[in-house]
Amino acid sequence: MKKFNVAVVGATGMVGRKFLEVLSEKNLPVENYYLFASAKSAGKTIDFMGKPHQIIELKEENLEGKNIDIALFSAGGDVSKEFAPIFAKHGILVVDNSSAWRRDENVPLVVPECNASDIAWHKNIIANPNCSTIQAMVVLKPLHEAFKIKRVIYSTYQAVSGAGVRGYDDLKNGINGEAPKKFPYPIFGNCIPHIDVFLDNGYTKEEDKMIFETKKILNDQSIKVTATCVRVPVYFGHSESINIEFEKHCTAEQVKEVLKNAEGVVVQDDVKNNVYPMAITAENKNEVFVGRIREDDTVENGINLWCVADNIRKGAATNAVQIAEKAIELNLLKGKI
Repeated sequence: MKKFNVAVVGATGMVGRKFLEVLSEKNLPVENYYLFASAKSAGKTIDFMGKPHQIIELKEENLEGKNIDIALFSAGGDVSKEFAPIFAKHGILVVDNSSAWRRDENVPLVVPECNASDIAWHKNIIANPNCSTIQAMVVLKPLHEAFKIKRVIYSTYQAVSGAGVRGYDDLKNGINGEAPKKFPYPIFGNCIPHIDVFLDNGYTKEEDKMIFETKKILNDQSIKVTATCVRVPVYFGHSESINIEFEKHCTAEQVKEVLKNAEGVVVQDDVKNNVYPMAITAENKNEVFVGRIREDDTVENGINLWCVADNIRKGAATNAVQIAEKAIELNLLKGKI
């Protein structure tokens, strides 16, 4: 079996390190791993797959002679805009975790459980969706196929790790009364209805991402989507209340049955015994957990549900690695285009 060479760009960051953790658990046919980061980290070593790997400075000349097939990027949008095309030019499939390429009509936006077939039309760059979108799609895609979604209302409760190390530190240090450095207000003991920047229409960029990405991944521009995204004092795990209106009639039991058979979904819904998804139990899991499934009688064909996933794992690293895994499985590494 052919073996591949894989690069991780941004290997020293929070998501980059989670890439390495997920990769170490997979049995991918990889011959060599190359770990890239900024000049500041170059030369340092990270223990990975049972041996030390030296961090390589991210610059084009350092690609020479490595015959890299796939690169997992999590180094921020500016780095991705600069270096993803460089890697792509060298025939490397880039799976990018930033928002840099998600809106590009020539770049697939992929959640493998939902639209793995979109990998086929990549031009050496595939976008990893926003963390809050990924978990919702794993739940909504099978429901859309079964009952056709008409409208979605998202209310999210997003962990501080979604804002990176500085967001994580704001909660950790805020417990001791330190002033926030990442968020505009203290996050300890607080909820902040403000993720990313505000747009002219009053929505935040995070909310706008969910609206756009839902339609792109489900390949249906007719779906009406709105969102309110809130940062909460939780370290890992995004929680989402999702209200869905369908074209076809469905009961809560029918929705549960569809989701019990859906790839990547775990139904936790036994309210009599206080069983429902929580961030604390979803942490470091690859699956998306769903519960509190109930009918909404304020609209025709309405359903409410509660959805939780680890935002750094499934919401970033696992999804990206799954994309790479699918590209290998489907023989969709194209080399130089």
